[in-house]
Amino acid sequence: MAESSKCPDSDDLQHLQDFLADKRNLVVLSGAGISVGSGIPTYRDKAGNWKRSNPIQHQDFMSRKSARQRYWLRSYSGWPAVASAVPSPSHRAIAELERRKIVKMVVTQNVDRLHQHAGSRNVIDLHGRLDEVICMCCQKVIPRHDLQSKLTLLNPSFSQQGEIAPDGDAEVAEGSVPFVAVPPCENCGGILKPNVVFFGDNVNKSIVQRVYDGIDDSDGMLIVGTSLKVFSGYRFCRYAAQQRKPIASINPGLSRGDKLIQTIVRSDSDDVLTPVLKNIISSVR
Repeated sequence: MAESSKCPDSDDLQHLQDFLADKRNLVVLSGAGISVGSGIPTYRDKAGNWKRSNPIQHQDFMSRKSARQRYWLRSYSGWPAVASAVPSPSHRAIAELERRKIVKMVVTQNVDRLHQHAGSRNVIDLHGRLDEVICMCCQKVIPRHDLQSKLTLLNPSFSQQGEIAPDGDAEVAEGSVPFVAVPPCENCGGILKPNVVFFGDNVNKSIVQRVYDGIDDSDGMLIVGTSLKVFSGYRFCRYAAQQRKPIASINPGLSRGDKLIQTIVRSDSDDVLTPVLKNIISSVR
């Protein structure tokens, strides 16, 4: 169940509306909090501390067969929740802000593709996309749905179980891990991995530069649903501040970048963006 947060007061809503009112080129940086309304939980609590066991590390996945077996066992249960998730009100509000030429680019730390499903067109998936699987040898990419079918065929005793965790993971019993059969790449026999950036890996430098370029050409940054604890996202807040771009944030808890942000709304984005968007639409009629 998502943690509750205080409802935003009228001053918070007004400050955010004032921030958005004269913008025509915003960069949005989103994190896991924006997908809570879609039924996908977050890694951290309001203080920015881990709520769950640490996610898998890139080196561990690549170097140990047992780690890959454990990952795919849990992902088998967690993937359907991501695959069937629908955009939250916040995803839809941001897509509408893009349509109205207020937002020009969305940079998301999420891998669920919900911004695209909501209608956002210019989206950078900073950490990749969970709906694809990539071979780490030949780089062939296949749909995640295809791998789910193969896992079912190879592991007829599999059942979807356990509490859903972030990024298509699930908390499941570990007793059957040694018996999990994981298919290799059909093209070359290589290791299959979700097409995402695991913890301990790096975001492609060309993607980072695209975001920097987008910030350079923007008139501000709106940060939604992230504590910015992970450097891959925090660096963009820091860069925007260095470029003297105005920054606003919507997040129920504390953020690593709070000292760099001028407009802070401590609330769930679903409680904020929809009423603010309605006010913006009403003001231009």
